[in-house]
Amino acid sequence: MAVGPLSPVDRATLAYVAVATGFDLARGPRGGLAGALPPLGLLLVGLVASVLAPRARRAGALGRFLAEFYPLVLVVALYTHVGLVNAAGGVSHDALVQGWEQALFGGQPSLGWIRAFPSPAWSTLMHAAYLSYYLVLAGAPLGLWLGGRRDAARGTLFLVTSTFYACYTISFLFPVAGPRYLFPPAANAATSVPLAAFVRRLLERGSAWGTAFPSSHVAAALVAAACAWRGHRPLGRALLPLAILLSLSTVYGQFHYAVDALAGAALATAALIADRRAGYDSPPQ
Repeated sequence: MAVGPLSPVDRATLAYVAVATGFDLARGPRGGLAGALPPLGLLLVGLVASVLAPRARRAGALGRFLAEFYPLVLVVALYTHVGLVNAAGGVSHDALVQGWEQALFGGQPSLGWIRAFPSPAWSTLMHAAYLSYYLVLAGAPLGLWLGGRRDAARGTLFLVTSTFYACYTISFLFPVAGPRYLFPPAANAATSVPLAAFVRRLLERGSAWGTAFPSSHVAAALVAAACAWRGHRPLGRALLPLAILLSLSTVYGQFHYAVDALAGAALATAALIADRRAGYDSPPQ
């Protein structure tokens, strides 16, 4: 039975699955459960994108919603996969990135900022902004969808998802572990606030090794917030400041090198320009 045409987000997902499968076969974990699960997971993602999502779009309102929003769930699992493959490869380019950092800033901002300015209030703001990542990612397309701006929501989901896939592909090609792995953790008033401790525990359980450059947190959050801004200005006013603060928080909290954040912002800018030139135009309301 025909399953219906693939949407742009389906095609982007299938293209990324092909890329990720290639890297997994070339240098992913081998043997046992750790080696078997990633290829099976990629096969499942491909099945969702090529068969289940196109069918769901013809199955009523709930089906259409799930068929458009499924990539926001999948990118989390795919992020973990990048970490597994890069950890199995065991190569990182942190020394090179630290050299760029030194040349650009005369030091290591991700190491020095939280130590030079150990403000509990600022730290709380920064870690709250870091956690707002999930709100920005989901809030932009969901706010547009629930507000009846379905085309803008679909465009946002496609662009955010494509940005994730671009970040993940670069991380395969250029693994960077990040300052959280390379530098000793700070121990001062800034790191003792409850939100800082919570974020630290969250990352200990869910971060992926070798995915620091470019920062997908920065890139995807900025893209989502910018899409919200041009799709529905009040929503953008709420989300864009969060995305900007989040970008700063990745460096202050020693989660990313400043170069990672700059690369993420550059990638977001490129994605938004390319999307605009491709004809996306959702007038603000």
